[in-house]
Amino acid sequence: MASPSSSITSISKGLPILSQSTVNPHAPLGKWLLTTSSLVFGMVHIGGVTRLTKSGLSMTDWKPLGSRPPITLDEWTVEFERYKQYPEWEQRQNMTLDDFKYIFYWEWGHRMMGRVVGLVYGAGWAYFTWMHRPKISADSIPKAITSAIPPGYQSRLAVLFAMGGTQGLVGWWMVKSGLGEDRFGDRNEIRVSPYRLASHLGMAVGTYSLLVWTGLGALSFPVDRYAMAAKEKSAETLSMLQQYTKNLSPNALRHAQKVRGGVLTTVGLTGLTILSGAFVAGNDAGNAYNTYPLMNDQWIPLEDMVDPDKVPKWRNVFETTATVQWNHRVLGTATALSAVGVAGFGLLHPLGRASLATMGRSSTTPQVRRGLVSLGTAATAQMSLGIATLLNYVPINLAATHQLGSLVVLTCGLYTAHSLRYASRSVMSKVAIGNVSKVMSGGGGGSGGTIAKGVAVVSKVPTMKL
Repeated sequence: MASPSSSITSISKGLPILSQSTVNPHAPLGKWLLTTSSLVFGMVHIGGVTRLTKSGLSMTDWKPLGSRPPITLDEWTVEFERYKQYPEWEQRQNMTLDDFKYIFYWEWGHRMMGRVVGLVYGAGWAYFTWMHRPKISADSIPKAITSAIPPGYQSRLAVLFAMGGTQGLVGWWMVKSGLGEDRFGDRNEIRVSPYRLASHLGMAVGTYSLLVWTGLGALSFPVDRYAMAAKEKSAETLSMLQQYTKNLSPNALRHAQKVRGGVLTTVGLTGLTILSGAFVAGNDAGNAYNTYPLMNDQWIPLEDMVDPDKVPKWRNVFETTATVQWNHRVLGTATALSAVGVAGFGLLHPLGRASLATMGRSSTTPQVRRGLVSLGTAATAQMSLGIATLLNYVPINLAATHQLGSLVVLTCGLYTAHSLRYASRSVMSKVAIGNVSKVMSGGGGGSGGTIAKGVAVVSKVPTMKL
C-alpha cells in the first residue's frame, strides 16, 4: 500500500488537469476540444451582437456550404432588392444601402463563423480518429493505449458533431420565422419567434457545455481511470481519483457531496436563466420596466403579467413582457444567490478549509476552491452587469457583455462540478461498495485516511478501467 505520507501529499495536491502529452496521451484531444469550445463561445457572442444590431433577417436565403458576400455595387443592389421583398423592409424603409451592408455583414459573419467551427471540429475529429498516435512515456499509462481519443469517447464526439450540424438547421428555422408572408402588416417590430430563438441559443449552450465537459474529461482521464503505479504486489490498483476518494474521511465526503449538489443546482439555474434571457431578447422585454429592484414600483406587477388576449394562458409565461422580464429577474437572482451560497458553504465551512488538506480531512481540493471562488465572483459580476444593462436601457455593449457573462458563469460551474467528481456516487461505489448510502445520508463517523474504519474494498479496480 502507499505510505500515509504519500497519500497525504496526493490529497493536498488534489486532482490535477494533465495538459502535457508526456503524461497524458489524451491531452491533445482535450486541448482541441477546449479550443473548439472557445470558438463556440465567440460564435455565441457574434450571434448576440447580430441580434442586438437587428441584423438577423438581412440574409433571406440559406446555403449549407455558405457563400461569399456581395462585392460589386450590382451584387449589393441585387441583394438589397431581395431583402426588400420581405416583411422587415416595411418597417425599415429609411434604410440606405450602406445601412444594409452593415447588418448583412453581421449575419454573414455569424453564419460563416458557424461553418468555421464545424470545419475545425470535423477536421480535428478525423485527425484524432485516423492519424494521430500518442507517444507513451509515463509508466502509469497502459501501453495498450493507441489513440488520443479515450475509450468510450467516440460516441460523445459523434453526438457533438450531430449537435453542430443540427445547430445550423435550427438557426435557419429560427430566421424563417421572421421572413414569412404572414408577418406582412405586423404592427409590432418584426422579430424571430422567441421560442425558436431560445431553441437556437439553447442548442449552442448545450454544445458548448458538452465540449467543455468532454475536454476536461480528456485532460483528466489518466487521473480518473488509469491505476497509480503500484510499488508492492499487494497494493490496491486504484486510480488517483479513486485513491483520493478512499483517503477522505466520512465527514469530508458528506460535505463534498453537499457542495457538489449545490454546484450542480447552480449550473442548472444558470442554464434556465440563459434560456429565459432568450425570451427577454425575443420579446424585447429588456426595454421595459427599467428600474430595479421594483417593476413600476411593484415587486410583482400582477396586472401587467397576464394578457387576457393570449390563449392558452401559459403563453403569458413566454410572451408577455412583464412576465418574461420578471422570470429572468427571479432566475438571475436565484442563480447569483445559489453561486455565492455554495461558494461560501464550500470555502468557509470548517471541513472545506485548505489547512485541513495536509491532514487528509479537507473536503475541497485546490481545484474545487479555485472553482468556487471563480463561480461566486462571476455570478455576482453577472448579476451586477444585468442590472446595469437594464437600468441603461440595454445598450449593445453592455447587453453583449451580459450574454458573454452567462457563459462565464456556466463555465465556472462546469469546471467546479468536474473538480468535485470525487464525491460522485459512481466513484464512491467503486472504492466502498455498500457504504456509499451510509456516507451520503450522514451515517458513519470518525476521521482519517479511509472512507470508514474497518470497511473492506470488495473488489479491486483493474489497471485500466474501460
